[in-house]
Amino acid sequence: MGLRPKRPVDRRLLAALAEHPVMASIVGVAMAGRFASRSAPLGILASVPLGDLEATVAATVAARKIVFVNMDSTPGLGHDPGALTYLKGIGAIGICSTRAAIIERAGGLGLLTMQKVFVTDRSNLHRSVQSIGRSHPDLVQLMPAVMLRYIEREARDLGVPYLAAGFVQEEADVSEALQHGAAGVCTSDDTLWDLRRSALRAS
Repeated sequence: MGLRPKRPVDRRLLAALAEHPVMASIVGVAMAGRFASRSAPLGILASVPLGDLEATVAATVAARKIVFVNMDSTPGLGHDPGALTYLKGIGAIGICSTRAAIIERAGGLGLLTMQKVFVTDRSNLHRSVQSIGRSHPDLVQLMPAVMLRYIEREARDLGVPYLAAGFVQEEADVSEALQHGAAGVCTSDDTLWDLRRSALRAS
């Protein structure tokens, strides 16, 4: 498969993150229902059974949310081109995965993409930077968030907006991630979903 050219970051993502630095990590159908009524415009949907996925995606779209389906954490959903075609067919806006090949294919289909990276050491991050250079995701999710303080320079070299995830539990965690160059954070802690960047500046 040839490399697709790097595309500019979707303006909807930039506009959302400019004021709402928290992307909701949505686990299951019930949490998706709660997310629909919150002010956070961005979310990642995981652990929704395949039989419930179409209706859940439709509900987030109706609520005017931009939601990425986590393909690695959706029971019954594969990692082949057919799975991407299915997601696009049910109205999914974006996908999230650790797999660069999936990210590249999804981008070619016009889906928004977020590549998840688990940082275990600097060499692991170096390999991930190379992978991201091939797949050109719209966003990168770096885990765990606490690693950002040690790898800020390397993270900035990604050339893609990145979000910190894992153990983001309070406003101070959000502020720290932003100070280290993150465009935002991802968290399942719904007490943070309505947090605005302007409130962080004020505090």
